[in-house]
Amino acid sequence: MNNNEYNRNAMDLLGKLYSGGRSSEVDTADNINADLPLEQRFRPYSLSGLGVALEYQRMGMRPVSADLEEKAARFGYEFEHLAVTLGTVIHNIDLKDDLTDEQISFIRQTLLERKVIFFHDQNLSEDQQVEFGKRFGTLDAFPFGPPGENPYLFYIHHNENRPGSENNWHTDVTWMENPSLGSIAQVDVAPPIGGSTLFSDSHAAYLGLPADLKERLQHVHGINDYRVFMRKYPEELHDEIKQKVPFGVSHPLLRTHPETGKTALYVHLGFVRQDALFDIRTGETLPIEECRDIIRQINLQHMREEYVCRFTYGTGSIAFWDNRAVQHYAASDYWPHERVLRRVTISGDRPYYDPSQSP
Repeated sequence: MNNNEYNRNAMDLLGKLYSGGRSSEVDTADNINADLPLEQRFRPYSLSGLGVALEYQRMGMRPVSADLEEKAARFGYEFEHLAVTLGTVIHNIDLKDDLTDEQISFIRQTLLERKVIFFHDQNLSEDQQVEFGKRFGTLDAFPFGPPGENPYLFYIHHNENRPGSENNWHTDVTWMENPSLGSIAQVDVAPPIGGSTLFSDSHAAYLGLPADLKERLQHVHGINDYRVFMRKYPEELHDEIKQKVPFGVSHPLLRTHPETGKTALYVHLGFVRQDALFDIRTGETLPIEECRDIIRQINLQHMREEYVCRFTYGTGSIAFWDNRAVQHYAASDYWPHERVLRRVTISGDRPYYDPSQSP
């Protein structure tokens, strides 16, 4: 069949299948779907779109609350939203200023509503970054990486000889009994192109799961440890390390946010033991293939573009993410250029799951 014949046949079919034209088809679909609940308007293969829609609906169908918008206007700050349900740049703020408690409260509220927030052109010193972090809680030192002059700072430095390696979806330090609330990361050296960090909305990702998987995850916990770091250190130090930092802690795969009550997917592919998921009702370990399937599905869920925002750093840019609400992925696309990032980590609490708290 040549092109002319194909097009004649296609036009003939269009006239029969869509005799009312595009507007008639759209009107018919709108009339049918208008009375359906939101969950039924999305196709089964488009549940990631549903997850975002449900989270946006829960946000009041607006990127930030009216209260937060009013506060931003009063301070003279401007919002730049990077995605529907997460990721906002706050403009016209200098974190080196002596910020009032009201301004810190505004930043925290923005973090809770938007899950990850950003600032450009800050260029904080090490001590300024640490002091800013302390406005949100106590800080956690990171024992498995090189610190700065201030021991609460952890540096991530890549260049031509040490390419970026954090290019996997993860939430931080799930090997801790009380994993971090969040991290504040500043880029001191930004590559001329590339080097972004992507963030995925773990609340929307949960809402976009099939109903049977949501049910399946309610009673599943996983054992997390830091074995990936131990490879770097002599065996004679392993026992001492394990005595000082507990090795193997249990966390739920569904996590209730302690401040918003929202449910998030909660797993780190590199720290969870992929053969050790268990049902907390019985204490029994799940079959290994089921463990791997659950972890794979959670990981794939965070990869879906609908849940993701991307932030491109300049020198002095800062990302502040809520570890209880997002996963992140540092794109390793800037070789052979240099990228230097330093972060402080704010102390968190023990993860738990309580569906009765969900808004």
